[in-house]
Amino acid sequence: MSISDIVMLMFCGSISGFLAGLLGIGGGMILVPFMILVFNHLGFSQEIIVHMAIATGMATILFTTSSAIWAHHKHSSIDWKLVVALSPGMVIGGLIGGSELFEAVKTSWLSLFFAIFIVYTSIQMLINKKPKSGRDLPGPIGLFSFGAFAGVLSSLVGAGGAFITVPFMLWCNVKPHIAMASSSGLGFPIAAASTLGYMYGSWGNPNLPAGSMGFVYLPAVAYIVVVSIFTAPLGAKLARKLNVSQLKRVFGILLFFLAAFMFNESRKAFGF
Repeated sequence: MSISDIVMLMFCGSISGFLAGLLGIGGGMILVPFMILVFNHLGFSQEIIVHMAIATGMATILFTTSSAIWAHHKHSSIDWKLVVALSPGMVIGGLIGGSELFEAVKTSWLSLFFAIFIVYTSIQMLINKKPKSGRDLPGPIGLFSFGAFAGVLSSLVGAGGAFITVPFMLWCNVKPHIAMASSSGLGFPIAAASTLGYMYGSWGNPNLPAGSMGFVYLPAVAYIVVVSIFTAPLGAKLARKLNVSQLKRVFGILLFFLAAFMFNESRKAFGF
């Protein structure tokens, strides 16, 4: 890995950690396009390059989320009862999605699915539309079912789950700042289960490069995490001071450029 590759990974790690604390988005999805560039430079197989980028990005969420969780916990912003109630379903969903479904999806379709997900996320940030509170939280079965669904979906796109858990919590009358902070707490079980699924489901794949554990490329995780764990608390601190709505709109515009990159990757994989 060249110096330029390391610098890019560390720079992206600092940004992803900051955004994980600031916006509660996990930060993993913005890493994927940049890791694809790095992995292309390293000569990784095109058959697994998108899978490795998504899986490696999700693995970094384990560390950035942990840092953000502690920052939010110190201000008593996380609803731990809700996190505990949703986590079992998310763990099962993350394991199934990461191990059974993730490897089965071809690179072309995975790139397309990821690009569509980024577009959806960017639109949500641009319009900043909050769902109207319509009901209380469901019972144990309802929370487990939603958690499993969120876990599967998150494992396929390498996201910490805030894109779906925050709207759900707001709809169920959870206060916005509690929902945002609690999404960080939920990001850890999703990331842990999905990462284990990625490793198990791809174990023994002949296309895997040296230094990888399944689809997770460990050197990239190390370079990203070494900076992201320090920037996540900064983002969490600023989240209580800045106008996050305006920042979301700016970030939403930037996401369109990342989506365009992933649409192009999908086009190449389809052979167009």
